[in-house]
Formats: sequence, structure tokens, C-alpha cells
Amino acid sequence: MSVNQPKKPTVVTDSPILIATSLSEWLAQTAIERDRIGGTPKAERDIIRDSSLLTLSIPTQYGGLGGSWAETLETVRIIARADSSIAHVYAFQHLMLATVRLFGSPEQWEYLFEQTVSQNWFWGNALNPLDTRTVSVQHEGWRDFTGKKSFCSGALDSDMLIASARQDGLDRLVIAAIPTQRAGITLYEDWSNIGQRQTDSGSADFNRVRVEENEILVNPGPLGNTFATLRPLIAQLILSNVYLGIAEGAFNSAKHYTQTQARRWLLSTADRQPNDPYALERSGEFWVTLESARALNNRAAELLDRAWARDTRLTESERAEVAIAIATAKVVSGRGGLDITTRIFDIMGARSTAAELGFDRFWRNLRTYTLHDPIDYKIRELGDWTLNDQPPRPTFYS
Repeated sequence: MSVNQPKKPTVVTDSPILIATSLSEWLAQTAIERDRIGGTPKAERDIIRDSSLLTLSIPTQYGGLGGSWAETLETVRIIARADSSIAHVYAFQHLMLATVRLFGSPEQWEYLFEQTVSQNWFWGNALNPLDTRTVSVQHEGWRDFTGKKSFCSGALDSDMLIASARQDGLDRLVIAAIPTQRAGITLYEDWSNIGQRQTDSGSADFNRVRVEENEILVNPGPLGNTFATLRPLIAQLILSNVYLGIAEGAFNSAKHYTQTQARRWLLSTADRQPNDPYALERSGEFWVTLESARALNNRAAELLDRAWARDTRLTESERAEVAIAIATAKVVSGRGGLDITTRIFDIMGARSTAAELGFDRFWRNLRTYTLHDPIDYKIRELGDWTLNDQPPRPTFYS
């Protein structure tokens, strides 16, 4: 089933924030319908391709826009207000580029940055370190990857993949940057979860996929030094900003509906629903939550930029400061967002649950995405830090 596409946005600006804002407004026009349909958002990904935002996090000396992490994450949040699925795959573009930068050698990441700009590559994910079914077998000068992989967000309609495999006979993760169209790679349209329906987070099959040694990211490799351990922190802050974007989108949508369509309760002393005392109380609570999450996410992004600039000079204590800030932002954004996306209906009333209005998508998307890794374990990390001065141990999720 296809979606009647609105007119493509015309964006005449060099500002990534204004570009993201225009894209968000365009995406909002079809977000409800596309959420129902699911599947690959081909037209929407092509608009992202045409926008120049795919190169936002690439330094200018390699042809990119040279955006900071704070600016890149703000564009993610802006897009997530309208469409968290598109924000998800767009954000993973920059996570995959960060993976190349942090795990690869200068020869690898400089070449891949330049090619991403010149070829306008959209990167997809086939890493998922928890899924160890794909095995790497070493041969003379090359390897083959064979096995299944789940949660491959954005892999369909991508040009390049970051893929992982378990080295045969060893408890070692092998990560490579390879073309999506490489012989032996099959991507499946089997993503059918309740939320994030257009992230193409389905499965992949690798059947004796040839991977050259110069495509393996080994210097320093996965979490190979302190600087490389920023990769999971970038992933976590992406999640946090998507959570916040969803909550902001839900609040803005509920505000508009309440001002234009919601009916006051028969016992209310207010003249109209926007003036109802309980509606005002809920809105005030939501605002405090959103402002808190925004402040925490912005601070975390500033610390990430500072750590990124340190490069291989980054110390463990500096890394720990970033990790704590990001974990804090993620907990507040996730918990606060789930509260907001659930309780906006208290303000809007029973009629707002009509399926055609699509307000449920905010909760479904956030509920699905917050299960990426349990918030409870982030809170335990924060507890261990506050009580025992133990920084989070670097893993692919912390």
C-alpha cells in the first residue's frame, strides 16, 4: 500500500536545524498513515538523502557539514517530534559513521567519510552485539560471515552496513564496514513490532559473505581504547534524544487537539477544556518533565562534544563523566516520555482515542524503543556511581 505523498519540501538554507525543521513538518503530514502501513519509508529516506543531513557529522575537510554532536542530536530530536522511525534510521547514519571513526584506522575512516559524501551513502545497521549467530571464519587475506542477525535497523534501502560476527572459536567480536549489496547478504522485511514500524529493524542472513581484511575495523577495534568506548555512549544519547523528541511531539499534538477539539468535562468549573484546572495541572507537570529532559540532554551533548575533541587523549575519568550525564538524561527522557505519552489522554479526553487520530503511536513508538536496553540497569549504574563511586563499565550498552 502506498501513501499519497505531499509536495516535497523546498529548503533553501545552510542551517541543519532549519533543514531538519522543514523535514519534520513535511514528515508530519503522512506520519499517521505511514505508521499504520509500516514497511520501508523509501520516499522519506530519499528526502533525507537529498537534504545534505547525511553528512552532518562528517568534518568539513572530508566534504561533510562539520556539525557538532550537539547540533546533530538536535536535528534527530526535531525529526523525532514528527516521525520517530525516520529519526531512528537517520540517527543511526551518524552512529554508523561514528563506529567507523572510533573503531577503524585513519586510512579506513577517512576513505569512508569521503565516499559517504561523494556517493551520498545511507548507512544501515547489522551489528547487534547480543546476537552472536553470525560467525566469522578466517581465510588467507579475507573472512566470510555466515549466520543470522536480528534488529538490523535501517539495513533495507541502505548503501553500506556496519556488520558484526563472532570469530569462530573465539569470544571476539569482528566488525566490518561492507556494501549492502555484497553477494550473500539477504535482508528481510520481517519487522512487525507495535512501534517504530518504519525503521526496517528486521533480520538479515549472511551466507558466506566475503569480507576483505581492509574492511574489518581492527585499529583500535571494538571498544579498543578509551576513545573508542564513546561509541555506546553516542548510541545511548541518540536513544535519549529520540525519546525526548517523541515526548515533545506528543505534547505538541495534545496541546493542539486540546485547544481546538477537546471538550470540557460536565463537572468542570472551566469555560473550556484548555482552562480546566486538571488539564492545567497535567500540562504544567509535562512541561517540567520536558524542560528537565531538554536540559539534561543538552548538557550531555556538550560533554560528548568535549570528550570527542579529546580524541585518544580522553581519560577514563572524563569518559565516566560523559557516561553518567548520558545515563541520567536517558532515564529522565525515557520515564518522563512514557508518562507523557500515556497521560496526554487525560487532558484530551475519550474522543482522542479514535484510531484515525493516531495519538497512540507516540506511546507505542516510545514503549518499543525504550526496551532497546532496560532503564532499570541504567539506574543501577547511576546508583553504583553515587553510592560507591564506581563508573559505568564500558560495554556496547554503557
